[in-house]
Amino acid sequence: MSDMVFCRGCGKPIHKEAVACPNCGAPQRTEGTKNKIVAALLAFFLGWFGAHKFYLGKIGQGVLYLLFCWTGIPAIIAFIEFIIYLCMSEEKFARRYG
Repeated sequence: MSDMVFCRGCGKPIHKEAVACPNCGAPQRTEGTKNKIVAALLAFFLGWFGAHKFYLGKIGQGVLYLLFCWTGIPAIIAFIEFIIYLCMSEEKFARRYG
């Protein structure tokens, strides 16, 4: 029974490696739900507003970007983050931002 966990949707026991519940179909894994290309494009086109930070779940950083968007500093940082996101491996991006 050590290989069993409970479904996030229906609560029935399922195998711990299951991607979806065979009973209700609820997804069990949440890592890797963020796309690095989407994050990079948001950083490039809407980075000065912090859109990429909101997308990645970094709400506090997104608010800071909004507060300082008039200075132009968030646009510079977002361009650097755009390059970082594109150069980062898929595995590292999924681990960091999942």
